[in-house]
Formats: sequence, C-alpha cells, structure tokens
Amino acid sequence: MLLSSAFVMNACGSDSSGGKDKPVDPPVEPTGEITTYVTTNNRSSDFEKQTIKFNSETSMSPLTITLDPTVRYQTMDGFGAAITGSSSFNLLQMKAEDRNKFLKETFSETEGMGQSYIRIAIGCSDFSLSEYTCCDKPGIENFALQEEENKYVIPILKEILNINPNIKILGSPWTCPRWMKVNNLTDLKPFESWTSGQLNPAYYQDYATYFVKWINAMKENGISVYAITPQNEPLNRGNSASLYMSWQEQQTFIKDALGPKLKDAGLNTKIYLFDHNYNYDNMTDQNDYPIRIYEDPTASSFVAGAAYHNYGGDKDELLDIYNKQPDKELIFTETSIGTWNDGRNLSVRLIDDMEQVALGTINNWCKAVIVWNLMLDSERGPNREGGCQTCYGAVDIDRSDFKTITRNSHYYIIGHLSSVVKSGATRIGTRGYTDGVVYSAFENTDGSYAFVILNKSGEAKKIVVNDGNQNFTYNTPAKSVASFRWKK
Repeated sequence: MLLSSAFVMNACGSDSSGGKDKPVDPPVEPTGEITTYVTTNNRSSDFEKQTIKFNSETSMSPLTITLDPTVRYQTMDGFGAAITGSSSFNLLQMKAEDRNKFLKETFSETEGMGQSYIRIAIGCSDFSLSEYTCCDKPGIENFALQEEENKYVIPILKEILNINPNIKILGSPWTCPRWMKVNNLTDLKPFESWTSGQLNPAYYQDYATYFVKWINAMKENGISVYAITPQNEPLNRGNSASLYMSWQEQQTFIKDALGPKLKDAGLNTKIYLFDHNYNYDNMTDQNDYPIRIYEDPTASSFVAGAAYHNYGGDKDELLDIYNKQPDKELIFTETSIGTWNDGRNLSVRLIDDMEQVALGTINNWCKAVIVWNLMLDSERGPNREGGCQTCYGAVDIDRSDFKTITRNSHYYIIGHLSSVVKSGATRIGTRGYTDGVVYSAFENTDGSYAFVILNKSGEAKKIVVNDGNQNFTYNTPAKSVASFRWKK
C-alpha cells in the first residue's frame, strides 16, 4: 500500500512487514510538486514514493529531456494483468483482510497502483483448475457459466471492481467447445480434443452466439466486458487448451458471424485480432496476420485493432503493423516470466521487462500493456499438465501461509505505468538525452503530465525533465525505474 513517505516492500516481499501496516495517504494531486515512484533492481528502493520540487531556474544540463505536447501519439487504455482461474483460486485462499489489502495496493486509484486493465479467459485457459468451456454439452442452448467462473473468477472480479469500478476487462478463449471442432477444414472429421483442432465452419454462427451469451452472462454479474479476442494464440496447436485459427478463418468468422452477432445484440465490445506472437510462430503464410484481415473491408469494419504477445519475434513488428494500418489500434496482451528467463531475479528482469515489455510496446504504439497471471503460488500453480508449469506470477504467494507475497518484475513494470499514466492519457513527444535511458511521456486527461524512465546503466544519472514551462531534476539511481506525475 502507499505509505506516508513511501510505498515500501521488503526484499522478500512479505506482507507481514511492520511498515506495511502504516496508514495510507490519499493520492497526491500534483500542485507545484512532482509525485515520484522509484524501484531499483536490488530493491534498495521498492516502489518508493517521494515528492520533489521544481527547479527555481531553468537547468542547462546536457542530461535534459524535454516534453513536447504538440506531438501526439496514441491514447492509452490501461495496464494490468490476467485474472486466471489459478490467480483467483490463490487470492481466495488468503484471509479476506489480507486479500483486500493486496487488491487495494494493486488496483485502487486512491490507495495503490491503480492498475486498470484485466484479461480473463472465456472458458478455461492453461491456468485454470480444469479443462472446460461454457457449453460442453452439444447445442448452444446449453451455454452456461461454469463453477470456475461462478466460484472463483467472478467473485474476485467483483472485489476488484468494488475497489476500482473503472477497470477494463478483456476476454479471450483458449478453445471453442470440443463438439464444434474438426481435425481440419478438408476432412471435417470430429475432433474431440482440448488441444489443437479447428473450428467447424458449420458452427461459426453458434460460436458467435457463444461470445454474445458470455458477454451478456458477465454483464448479468455486474461485469462489463470492454473487449474480446476471437482466439488466444491462434497459431499455437500445442497448448493444453487450444484451437488453430488461420487469418483466413478468423477473417471469415469475424465477417460472417462474430461481427454481425455482436452488432445485432447491441454490444459495443471491441474486437482485437490475432492475440499471438510478433513472429507469427514462423509461419510465413500467416505473416502480417492482422493486415490480411484488414484487407477485407467488411471484416475490418468490425475490428478495433490487433493484440500481440512476445514469446517469439521482436517488438519492432508493432511499428511495422502500425505503419501499414495506422487507423487500427494495437494492444499488448500477454508475456510471462518463468524458470527459463530467471523470472524471480529482479536484478535482471526489472530492466529487461521494463525496456522490452512496458516502454518498448508503448513506444511502438500499444494502447494497453497486460502481463500474464497476476498471482501464482510458490510452486508456480495451480497448473495443469500440458500447460505452463515453469511460469511465475506477477506476484507469487507462499503456499505455506497464503499471506507472504513475493513481487516480481511484472508487478513493478505495470505499477510504474498505472500509477502515473491514467486511462485516456495521450503519449506525447519527447526529445533530448538518450544514453543508457529509455522513457516515455504522457498528458493525462486532468491536465497533468506523466513521465516514466528506465535507467539501464550502472551509474546514477541526474536527469532534468522540462515540460516547456517548468523543470525538475532527479538523480535517477543505477538500474532503476522512476515514474513522475505533476500538473502543468
């Protein structure tokens, strides 16, 4: 939680630390001062909150970065993580007061980081407690939310929305119901497997109705779905719950079924295409997947933009797609840390994840940044055979007490964005010093400025930030991230 002088977390991330029990401050409205949060990769500063003052005179430092609000880029939607079945299960093992404390720390706009975007699965994911869809009995009339939604995911979402009612929700399916699957589009033989298979074109209309029913069922539970993707990782046949969907299939499904069904139902839920890797899983015939769908004007008319993951390829693909279709939106919807990338080592991951995932996607036109599981346990679960058994959460909770929390890099990189960059903010132009630093600047809808900087270098840098009317100096620690917000 935000402490009176700092939002401090100890090195092991324990919620039982004495400093955690201090009263929280209300949010600081920047009036003549700059609100600052800083995290170093050795946790000497652990999302530490500070207040600094403007310089009395204009600084002429060569380490000056100047904001240019006349240069406008994308409007930001928000930042967050996935509330999977596993994350929901873990959260519900906590004592109510501990869970409320953590959720406020994470989502509250007045007492915490103000995380503002959540991704959830439509049916199961590879981090669900079981394999299921919302219509496992053949016949779309048999649609119903299942135990995992009703017992775990929806109760947690309601608690979060009670803390921050402005949260945006993105839904993605990992698979359609198995009775809708075929082995391929030539043989069209039934494919009774959770893994792989393709959507039978004969069930396009029923599957579109499935999305409509799911959105309305969530709405009946007080949860407004802001956006959907037609398929998580459509080129990945190997996930424990998966469905192959080429761009040709997705284009037809959206054009002939999903888009019209949402429109006829009066739903303004956004559709984002693709939801997969920068490199299209090295399938040359699937390169530029979103662009190929945009080429059909009817399909394109139903689509807000495209979503990407970073498990293959480079973030430069975002800029390439933007340049080819600048009228469409881009969002970043999944990345994970795990045993393969030293995921619990903040000294490594804070710098790389801030550069590649957070600032890297934003500076390549993404409107939102969402990481994978918000919370896993200390054994990287609950997880299922065939899914990821080597992933860590944005935070991990100790299974021995369901209280002690270790905060990993993904929690910090999202928090450094959401704490100062609010929904509706516009990314603005910057110029100046770039040696060893990566940064981005924004203008919030309330007229305040936000600035987020990563110092990758091994030495502190006394950076000057100039907004055109006033300036401040900050000695940015080595290997750190700092976020700032102030009024003009």
